[in-house]
Amino acid sequence: MSAATRRALQRNVEWEFDDHLLPRGMSRNLVTRFLVDLAENGGWELARVRITPDGTHRVVVRRKIIRQVRPQFYYVA
Repeated sequence: MSAATRRALQRNVEWEFDDHLLPRGMSRNLVTRFLVDLAENGGWELARVRITPDGTHRVVVRRKIIRQVRPQFYYVA
């Protein structure tokens, strides 16, 4: 259904993008619940919505990639 990609749009900020194709028959309420679920549980935010000529919705969501810095442990004898 979707393939996540990674891109750097600004310096030191990396985003992960995920595409979703929503069929034409989905109600607005169902699409809203789907996007709210992505935002609350996965940390995604809406990046782009495109409506194709056949009525399907191509939704692109994104989230920041947070890199953890490894702590350095020093051995004290």
